[in-house]
Amino acid sequence: ISRKRWIEIACATPARMFGLYPRKGTITPGADADIVLYDPNTTQVHSAATHHMAVDYSCYEGRETTGKVHTVLSRGRVVIEDGHYLGSAGHGRFLKRDTCQYLR
Repeated sequence: ISRKRWIEIACATPARMFGLYPRKGTITPGADADIVLYDPNTTQVHSAATHHMAVDYSCYEGRETTGKVHTVLSRGRVVIEDGHYLGSAGHGRFLKRDTCQYLR
């Protein structure tokens, strides 16, 4: 699929479904965009040891996939880089949802 279609599927459509568009799902002035730098050619092996979650298991344990997130920026700050979490508690912000845009 094209890069434009991938962004529509992965970003804009979910934001519309959850009533958060255009606050999420687009990179425009005033939007609360999280930007992901993704390398579609890198392979990785999934493991609970490398996930940034409060669980000790992964249903994808040992599975090799192609494509990997390199860097994540949240509200202008780097929060993940080279597999390391650099964020801090309290950085997130609650966004009140609206109705799904497809149901209006």
